Amino acid sequence: MIEHTGLGSLPGTDFGQALRTAFELEFPYLPELPSRGPWAGMIGRGLGVASGLPAQYEAGQWRLAPTAGIDLRRARVTLRDDLDQLEETAAGFSGRCKTQVAGPWTLAASTMAQHTVRVLADPGARRDLGQALAAGVRDLLVEVKRRLPGAQLVLQIDEPSLPAVLAGAIATPGGFFRHRAIDLPEASDALALLTEVAHDEGAQAVVHCCAPGLPVAAMTGPAGFDGVSLDQDQFSAGDYEALAQTAEAGRQLWLGCLPTNDPSVLPSVDQLRQRVLGVVERIAVNDLAGRLVLTPACGLAGFPTQSVKEVFRRLGRAASQVSAELAE
Repeated sequence: MIEHTGLGSLPGTDFGQALRTAFELEFPYLPELPSRGPWAGMIGRGLGVASGLPAQYEAGQWRLAPTAGIDLRRARVTLRDDLDQLEETAAGFSGRCKTQVAGPWTLAASTMAQHTVRVLADPGARRDLGQALAAGVRDLLVEVKRRLPGAQLVLQIDEPSLPAVLAGAIATPGGFFRHRAIDLPEASDALALLTEVAHDEGAQAVVHCCAPGLPVAAMTGPAGFDGVSLDQDQFSAGDYEALAQTAEAGRQLWLGCLPTNDPSVLPSVDQLRQRVLGVVERIAVNDLAGRLVLTPACGLAGFPTQSVKEVFRRLGRAASQVSAELAE
């Protein structure tokens, strides 16, 4: 059976409604609503999850600080309130359930250190951030398990900036230069802290990246992820070979088959089916059922609220049709 799920963000500010929408899926998740404020977006929530790492939001920029600012405190309170609603809405749930958090490299590329550079440029700061995030992720998984004891947890690590970090393409704050590229072994080691925590807590771990150039082999090798989540429109010829090897190794492939760049244009169920089967044919791996998950290419925060259920409906029907075709 091929599943489908969302990747994180949903539109609007009504978390209760968003949560109910997410839990209409067979593979639901704890959504993010960035429209509520910077404390509820991907970076704010990620810093809010990180344990013992104070930060402040100033002039549109997150920055590490001696003490936690009001927006970081809001991020932590908002997450706690969201978990309270999760427990109430999903009481008795026993299927797969996902939560997601920004990864250490996207956080390091998006957060300033206490001086004038990004965390990315400071080896000590990025090490501290990675360790604080791993500790906070452990706390988060323990908390979700306590509230949903029957759920099979999946941790999604969002790393949209990782390819640029590895390529030395992250601009310095002034925009005139680029930060030094991070070596792949260092990047993998920081991510492995998170996958080790997930596995210790009985959860699977999947890395999501909607940018081209994610080193798939390193993600499912040294970094230890159980699968990768990618935008299929960003695939290069080399990606198909890497994905084939990943699938042959029994890892999961979360296929971002529904484009999110234009919310006014939704592909039909048949178009989605054809897009998915095209990737499956090029990967040429038998028996993907149980390891293939269909998703939007990225989050849905930019979509009209009324379109979200239709997105999930079409993904669900496409997943059913692909499942039937692969079973023949």
